[in-house]
Amino acid sequence: MKEVKIETKDLTLHYGAKMALNSVSVQIPEKQVTAFIGPSGCGKSTFLRTLNRMNDLIPNVHISGEVLIDGLNIYEKRIDVVNLRKKIGMVFQKSNPFAKSVFDNIAYGPRINGIHNTKKLHEIVETALHRAAIWDEVKDRLNDSALALSGGQQQRLCIARSLAVEPEIILMDEPASALDPISTGKIEELIFELKKNYTIVIVTHNMQQAARISDFTAFFYMGELIEFGKTRKLFTAPEIKQTEDYITGRFG
Repeated sequence: MKEVKIETKDLTLHYGAKMALNSVSVQIPEKQVTAFIGPSGCGKSTFLRTLNRMNDLIPNVHISGEVLIDGLNIYEKRIDVVNLRKKIGMVFQKSNPFAKSVFDNIAYGPRINGIHNTKKLHEIVETALHRAAIWDEVKDRLNDSALALSGGQQQRLCIARSLAVEPEIILMDEPASALDPISTGKIEELIFELKKNYTIVIVTHNMQQAARISDFTAFFYMGELIEFGKTRKLFTAPEIKQTEDYITGRFG
């Protein structure tokens, strides 16, 4: 296994009185794709959002345990959450481009981080769009509204936007679930390319997708991590019967 990039220790999360995650401990390797699978409401998206403290924005959330990124607990009081989120990009289920031009969508993050030199911004925008495999489709439309792009293009634009601030980790919450098969294929190819440089964690309800694109898979059920391991082994020879039942469609 590669170096560990993200580790959780006994991570437990309650929404008010309801337990959403129960003592989850896992090690996620660097520059690999790790997929989270499990039935709806099993805690996989909640767990994903603990990795960049997105749950901080929800009232009545109580979190215990540790989330370590490069060995540092991100829930310590001294952690600058803005800097943390620079390091950890997030791509949501529904593409959410800003109502701005293609260029301004990508330049938004770098500008917030103090980059205003026009030449430098152009370089960042072009590099991010290249990395997200969409440059050839939008290079003549940089001043057009991002909302005029197709759904699949918008999602790749959102990936490019997250890459523009040079993250180390990219979290993806069902990034292809609203897309057609061709756009889904492009996103999957892109994920495969991006793992050369980034640690990617993806929530997917599509087990075939998890099997195709991930190196490691975590199976969640009722807020608990049931099994974690190399994707090929987890799908062909799971150690726990519950995992096997889910993968073979006996429940969920």
